[in-house]
Amino acid sequence: MAVLVLSGILALVVAGCVCVVWAARGGPRWARAVASVTLAAGELVRHSGGTKSGTQGDSDD
Repeated sequence: MAVLVLSGILALVVAGCVCVVWAARGGPRWARAVASVTLAAGELVRHSGGTKSGTQGDSDD
C-alpha cells in the first residue's frame, strides 16, 4: 500500500515538473497554473526544512 502512495506522489511530482517546462515554453493556461502551484509547493518544501538544511553547507549566498 505504501508503494502505491509513494508511486502516486512521484507521478504528481513528475507531472508538475513537466508542466513547469511546458509553461516556460508558452504552454496553455492550465499548464501555467499547475506550474505555479508546483513552484509554490517547491518553495514551501524548501523553506520548511528548518535549521537542519542550513547546517549542511548551503552555498546559496
